[in-house]
Amino acid sequence: MRVSETGRAGSVATVTDAPRWLSTAEAAGRLGITSRTLYRFIDSGQLPAYRFGRVIRLQEAEVDAFIETCRIEPGSLEHLYPDAVPADAAEVSD
Repeated sequence: MRVSETGRAGSVATVTDAPRWLSTAEAAGRLGITSRTLYRFIDSGQLPAYRFGRVIRLQEAEVDAFIETCRIEPGSLEHLYPDAVPADAAEVSD
C-alpha cells in the first residue's frame, strides 16, 4: 500500500510498502528446515533477522533472496558420486 502525505510547504512524501515480516516458525517452514537450523543460519550471518523486544522476525524478501543464494548450479555435485560411470563411457564398453 502506498500512502502520500502533503507537507506544510506543499511537498509530497511517499511512504513505500512496509516489508512483510515472517516469524521464525514461518521462515523455517518456508525454507523447509528446523527452527534450530534457522537460528544457526541467523547466528552465522547467512540470513538477516531482526529482534523486536523478545521477538525475532525475518523479512520475507530477504528469506526469498537467501533461497536464491542457495541455488545449486548444474554439474556442481559430481563430487557426491565419484564412482558413477559417465554415460558416454558406458556406451564405449558395449
